[in-house]
Amino acid sequence: MSPETAPLRAGLIGLGMMGRHHARVLRRLAGVELVGVADPMGDPHSAAQGVPRFDTVEQLIDLGIDYCVVAAPTAFHEKLGLTLANAGVHALVEKPLAQDVASSRKVAEAFEAAGLVGAVGHIERYNPALQQLRARLEDGQLGSVYQVVTRRQGPFPNRISDVGVVKDLATHDIDLTAWVTGQAYRSVSARTAYKSGRDFEDLVAVVGQLADGTVTNHLVNWLSPMKERVTIVTGERGCLIADTLNVDLTFHNNAEMMTQWEALSNFRGVSEGDMIRYAISKPEPLQTEHEAFRDAVLGKDSDIVTMRQGLVNVVVAQAMLDSASEGVTVSVES
Repeated sequence: MSPETAPLRAGLIGLGMMGRHHARVLRRLAGVELVGVADPMGDPHSAAQGVPRFDTVEQLIDLGIDYCVVAAPTAFHEKLGLTLANAGVHALVEKPLAQDVASSRKVAEAFEAAGLVGAVGHIERYNPALQQLRARLEDGQLGSVYQVVTRRQGPFPNRISDVGVVKDLATHDIDLTAWVTGQAYRSVSARTAYKSGRDFEDLVAVVGQLADGTVTNHLVNWLSPMKERVTIVTGERGCLIADTLNVDLTFHNNAEMMTQWEALSNFRGVSEGDMIRYAISKPEPLQTEHEAFRDAVLGKDSDIVTMRQGLVNVVVAQAMLDSASEGVTVSVES
């Protein structure tokens, strides 16, 4: 952006735990001016810091904003998204896109029909460990990919009350798995549990299959005192392990071995080989996400999670819930 170009005018809806981080990044984002925030519940974390605060999205729109970040509870995403689309305002909506498939489709189609940039805040895509993992898969480091395993566990976040662990957390794993492999989901088989007395599930275990036959496994819960965010991709040449909490990426190489056991002489096995922990640059994922969305609004080529992709993630999440409810494997429509 040249010095004479006016900065994009940005607004923010929602000043909770995630909203305060969006406000922090927006205030320092080059080429962008945070001109207003909105939250009818006030500003519990003092995120506004002198920026005008309003109670409604309409008041924010009246400021003349170019784009808006929606960090409100999921139950409000549909109404807020449709209001912004009708006003001609680009939007980055925190995941999930909306509370269900029908609502997500309405929002995605509204932004597409209006010719607006609409994105969903699947922040894991911007984690440096996963970005490096994806690049290495594209370069063929593992050869054929056999399996993707994710573990996303930790204590219950008090900020979540309107969705369960599938739509709040497992949607991260749905999105990152399809993104790093470049393959869509074709089926899922899931089981859920309700252990904490809440209306929504707090544990899910999922086995899935991607379009190319890759097997996936996802373990997600809000019941563990141990916080874990791990993605393991296994292929013919070894496995890559991304720890997105610590932003680490390691590679375990297959060391093929010859066996002297006659009964196994035809088995092509592997043994432990070298392990490499890569040194990678570690910019803040939220900063990278905002930079990508800003560039998309400016018409530049940018890697954002589109609302159409966000809709697909909600479709897969709903398939997981349907599978757990019915006790069957559910096919995922493309």
